[in-house]
Amino acid sequence: MTLFLNVFKQSLTITLFVFTMMLLLDYFNVLTKGRVNNLVKGKQWRQYTISSLLGSTPGCLGAFLNVSFYVHGLISFGALVGGMIATSGDEAFVLLAMVPKQAMFLFVLLFVFGIIFGWLSDKIAKMLKLQTCSHCTLQVVHENEETKYFSKQIIIKNYLNPSSARIILVSGAGFVTMAVILGLIGSNSWNLKQIILLVLSVISFGIIATVPEHFLKEHIWKHIVKKHIVRIFLWSFFAIIFVELGFQYWNIEEFVQQHMELVGLLAVLLAIVPESGPHMIFVMLYAKGLIPFSILLASSIVQDGHGMLPLLSYS
Repeated sequence: MTLFLNVFKQSLTITLFVFTMMLLLDYFNVLTKGRVNNLVKGKQWRQYTISSLLGSTPGCLGAFLNVSFYVHGLISFGALVGGMIATSGDEAFVLLAMVPKQAMFLFVLLFVFGIIFGWLSDKIAKMLKLQTCSHCTLQVVHENEETKYFSKQIIIKNYLNPSSARIILVSGAGFVTMAVILGLIGSNSWNLKQIILLVLSVISFGIIATVPEHFLKEHIWKHIVKKHIVRIFLWSFFAIIFVELGFQYWNIEEFVQQHMELVGLLAVLLAIVPESGPHMIFVMLYAKGLIPFSILLASSIVQDGHGMLPLLSYS
């Protein structure tokens, strides 16, 4: 029972970190609406750099933006490939939470590889005369989305007749903040990690409590919570359980060391799946020191998270 409680607590900590990072990215993306297109348009090397930079940011948002830019003819095929190479999905948040130094080094490598292979991909596509996307007139943008995020009138209006989503999210954010303060989530002692966790939970609570109803429902509730957070928690929980039980009842360390080539091949093959979850196992194995950085890097290069899904729906 103690094992499951510890794993549950660790999974909650990871999920809180991921939720806050995704919330901040979504929040920033909406606040800067309409300014990204002008930044992306330009010479190819600028496209490679920006798409790889977006791809190397934690989560799938950068990959989604790159797909959107591609289908609207703003970036080349090579820039899209570079962005996908730089992307490592939602596991990037987990890496930041567990091994921040190695995670930052990985992101830098993926960014550089994205630029290089983006350029090579355009050269190969040109040689093969590959027909790529030039422009798409379909664009989904919330043009009428509320932009007064700190308006007293809007905040008061939201609480005079609160939606069920706001009640659930505000109550949940308040509970999580109190749980962090009491040491129920994170560490039992007040170290730097626990302070950062408290700051993140307070930021989440502040954003949830003040954003307009549209952002709350469409971006936080329907997007982050329903599409990502539950899945991330479950994958984190079962991945940690898998590793911990492997340590206790099966000599997983010896198996991995004796079959490192097989583990590396499996990591790359699973990374092809357009889903963030399976890659989590190898993130946990790396965090436990069971696999080398090279396997994590190879898996991260192939891994696109959910970024490939909108492209599959397009072509």
